Amino acid sequence: MPVNLTAPDAASLLPVAGVELGTARAGIRKPGRRDLLVVRLAEGTQVAGVFTRNRFCAAPVVVSREHLAASQGQMRALVVNTGVANAGTGAEGQRNAQQVCQAVAAELGVPADTVLPMSTGVILEHLPVERIAAGVPDAVADLAPTHWVEAAEAIMTTDTLPKAVSRRVKLPGGEVVMTGISKGAGMIRPNMATMLGMIATDARIAPDLLQTWVRRMADASFNRITVDGDTSTNDTFLLLSTGQGAVSIARDDDPGAAELLQALVETAVQLAQSIVRDGEGATKFVTIQVEGAGNDGEAAAVAYAIAHSPLVKTAFFASDPNLGRILAAIGYAGIDDLDADRLEVWLDDVRVASQGGRDPEYREEDGQRVLKQAEFTVRVRLDRGTVSTTVWTCDLSHDYVTINADYRS
Repeated sequence: MPVNLTAPDAASLLPVAGVELGTARAGIRKPGRRDLLVVRLAEGTQVAGVFTRNRFCAAPVVVSREHLAASQGQMRALVVNTGVANAGTGAEGQRNAQQVCQAVAAELGVPADTVLPMSTGVILEHLPVERIAAGVPDAVADLAPTHWVEAAEAIMTTDTLPKAVSRRVKLPGGEVVMTGISKGAGMIRPNMATMLGMIATDARIAPDLLQTWVRRMADASFNRITVDGDTSTNDTFLLLSTGQGAVSIARDDDPGAAELLQALVETAVQLAQSIVRDGEGATKFVTIQVEGAGNDGEAAAVAYAIAHSPLVKTAFFASDPNLGRILAAIGYAGIDDLDADRLEVWLDDVRVASQGGRDPEYREEDGQRVLKQAEFTVRVRLDRGTVSTTVWTCDLSHDYVTINADYRS
C-alpha cells in the first residue's frame, strides 16, 4: 500500500494550453493495459530536459538528447512506452527508437527530430516496434487536453498508482497553469531526475532559462529521493513551455519569475515524493534532514548514507529504533574529520543521540513511538557549518524483494 498517497482526481488536473495526450493498448508486454502514450505539443513549444548519468543509458535517452540538440528544444511530440526499457540494446535499440519517432511523426505530420522518445520497463530487451507503430494511430485518435490521468497510467511499471499534479499561479503578468506526471517505484536513486517525468506549463520561458530551471527543479526534488539506491538507465525529466498563456519570462529577475519557479519546484517535489510514497513494498515515508554540514557534498553524503543503508531501512520497516545503524551510517559517510562528540540525532522531536552516544534522556519507547508512524523525520546535526539538505526515502520490506524477484514474470 502506498504511504499516504491516493490516485489523482482527474477533475483536479488542469489542461495546459498547447498540450494534448492520448494513450493506447499496444500489447507491448502485457495485453489489455495502457502502455503507449503520445503527447502532441503546439508549434513553438520549447522543451528542456535532464537525463540519467548512468553510463549504460538507454537508446531513447541517446535519441532524445540528439533530437533536442537538432531542433534547439522546439519539439512537437513525445512518445512514451512502458514494458520494455530499450536499454542495453546497442545500435539496433537506437534504430528502433528512431523508428518509433518516425511513426509518430508520420501520424502527426511533424518532423521526426521534433519527437522525443521515452521508454521504461525491462532492460536488455528490444522494442516491439511493429506493435508500437500499430498502436500509434489509436493513441493519436485519443488525443485530448484532459487525459492526464490516463497518461500517468500509461507510463507505469511497478507503480501501484498513477502520479499527477496540477497548480494554478497568479503572477503580475497573468495566470499560469502547470500540470505534471511521473512514474517510478523501484530502481530509484535518480542521479538527475525520476525514471520518467514531465511538467508542462503554458508560460513562455526563454530556452536558456528553461534549461537552467529544469536542472534547479531536478536538484530540489527528484535528485533528493531514493528508494533502493539504484540509478536507472532511462531517467528522463522534461520541462515543457508551450507559450500559449499570458505570462512570458526571459530572465530570473523578471516580475513573477521567482514565484513561477517556486511553483514549478513545488510541483516537482510533490511528484518526486509520490514516487517514494509508492516505493516498491514501502510502508514508511521518511524524511532525512542533515543540518550543520560544512558543504553540500558532506550534507548529501550523510543523508544518503542513512537513506541507502539496508540495515537502517529494514529497522524502519520493523519500527525498531536500532540507533547504532543510523550512527554507523553517518560514520562511514566519508567525512574523515567528523567529530562524533558534537553529533546530535533526532527521530522527530525525540533526541536519541548526543555527545558521541545515546542521549541521557532518551527512552527506547519514545523512539519506537516515532518509528511506528507512517511518516517521520530523522534529523542529524553535524555542527560543522551552516549547510543543510533534505532527502526523502522509504523503508525496505519483504515485499520489495518479492516484487523484484517476480518483476519479469
